[in-house]
Amino acid sequence: MTPMRRMVLSRLAQVPLILLAVYTLTFALAWLIPGNPLQRDEGRRPPAAIAEAMQAQWNLDDPWTFYWSYLGDVSGVSWLLGDRTGAVLEFGPSLRHENWTVGEIISGQLPVSMTLGLAAMVLAVVGGVTLGTLGGLRPDTWVDRLTGSVAVIGVSIPAFVIGTALLMAGGVWLEWFPIGGWGSWRHLLLPAVALSLPFAAWIARLTRQGVIEEMRADYVRTARAKGLPEHTVVTRHVLPNALLPVLSYLGPATAAALTGSFVIEKVFAIPGLGMHFVDAVLGKDLTMIMGIVLVYSTMLVLLNLAVDVLYAWVDPRITVGAAS
Repeated sequence: MTPMRRMVLSRLAQVPLILLAVYTLTFALAWLIPGNPLQRDEGRRPPAAIAEAMQAQWNLDDPWTFYWSYLGDVSGVSWLLGDRTGAVLEFGPSLRHENWTVGEIISGQLPVSMTLGLAAMVLAVVGGVTLGTLGGLRPDTWVDRLTGSVAVIGVSIPAFVIGTALLMAGGVWLEWFPIGGWGSWRHLLLPAVALSLPFAAWIARLTRQGVIEEMRADYVRTARAKGLPEHTVVTRHVLPNALLPVLSYLGPATAAALTGSFVIEKVFAIPGLGMHFVDAVLGKDLTMIMGIVLVYSTMLVLLNLAVDVLYAWVDPRITVGAAS
């Protein structure tokens, strides 16, 4: 078995344990939210007799039973044991939205959040690498100071502040973009920019430092001595090595962009999964909270694994270290 395959299998074996820990912690925190999900000002308010029957049906009156029964449903164990028919993974009904299951809501709204997160990461990579390269090629100049200032702004100002400012400027004052909703690139651009700025700032910092270090390397002087054009030296020799730290950062950054758009979705009224998660926490929709957290946690773990594999493929020394 190759070191790469051994590393992948080892990491995959850890996934169930990580998700079980996430499930347990999320369950404990969600159960401690005060109130009854069936007796909220918004959402379902069934009569007392029906509410009591629903609590018994969904095990809302017994945390220990709910923990194990829901774990069996979302892990597929109940389906394997023949205790339940239908879908292999069952996230249960939403306690807040009548006639909707958690699986239906996730499948309908997750693509919206993923589109926003991926668009933000594309903007972050393009903008961050460009700014970082410009600053790294001209350190301690006005170009470096300008790009550094942009990076500091991106790191320092919260995304919801940037989002509100963009919404006011582009949507209210200039009226170039819609102030909410979803359906076209015009709805996507402003929230993607707001979400991308913190990630672009960190990518710019990592790229700048990497470019500065690589430009001092001996192989760069050798390439120049051979008469290679400067742009060839930068694009073919400097950037591939300078971007290795960026590559390792992209795993958690992409996962954070895909799973951390809750506030941006609220600011721009985007019908993504983030809005449902916020509403679920406010309304103690246990099944919705558990389902969304598990889906996002699975994405986070798998994205980090994918980046580790990609990093090991680019730099085989990582594979050797992992296998030793």
